[in-house]
Amino acid sequence: MDGLVDAAHGTSPIALSAPDRPSLPIVLASPHSGRRYTPEFLALVEVPEAELRRAEDAFVDRLFSGAPGLGIPLLAAEFPRSMVDVNREAFELDPEMFDGDLPAEANTRSPRVAAGLGAIPRLSAAGRPLYGKPLPVTLAMAAIERLWRPYHQALSRLVASAQAAFGVALLVDCHSMPSAGGLGDTAGGETLADIVLGDAFGQSCDPLLVERAETFLSQRGYAVVRNTPYAGGFTTRHYGRPADGVHALQIEVNRALYLDEARIEPTAAFAQVSRDLIGLVETLGRSTLDLRR
Repeated sequence: MDGLVDAAHGTSPIALSAPDRPSLPIVLASPHSGRRYTPEFLALVEVPEAELRRAEDAFVDRLFSGAPGLGIPLLAAEFPRSMVDVNREAFELDPEMFDGDLPAEANTRSPRVAAGLGAIPRLSAAGRPLYGKPLPVTLAMAAIERLWRPYHQALSRLVASAQAAFGVALLVDCHSMPSAGGLGDTAGGETLADIVLGDAFGQSCDPLLVERAETFLSQRGYAVVRNTPYAGGFTTRHYGRPADGVHALQIEVNRALYLDEARIEPTAAFAQVSRDLIGLVETLGRSTLDLRR
């Protein structure tokens, strides 16, 4: 079995928590909270698991785990983003990482690839190379086929089902961001925002939804900014088609709000942040219904 692919036969690479009957036109996705590190993958990489875990959007799937109780499906990748990042194009790959030729359709020149953060990342969260030698290109293709593709097949079905049932749909892509050492650092080393709302600078989501999200969060004391430094990745831009009735919004939550970042463990504030986010999701779902009028 290829080293980037789960070695447990029959184990799904995704976790779907879905109600019997959705009650709101909203789908939640957590692409980066996966924490299933296989022995085969750990044997391939040259950094310790503790360093790999710094790339996780740790426990974001749990932050939003109350959503299915409101009739809202939640899809989460079970595998870590350091293995395969599903918030990238399938073939957004660095040719220098692989032994063999990539497919002709590979996107080898994106800013993400240049930063070492393609669909199969080259660097850890600390900026160190993950692999000591080129990987067989067949390994990359297998990982994309068995991890990336099932995730997006499931997500596409959920979004299409929501739109078919309600006439409109909103995909919320759920992420977290480091409180320091990330792209949003201030000069003092801390991220200003509590939450960043990304709508690809107005391209992926109706402004009404972003406005209501910002109002809801601000009223609860959160510092909210839009699109800086996170405007939305592949998922937001690929699925968000407001003219067709499908909207996509990325939410980045500052980890200091709910996580002990050194120990990678939830803090006492976790429960309240989770309640607020579930309230936000419910508000967004009802607001999405308003777009039908």
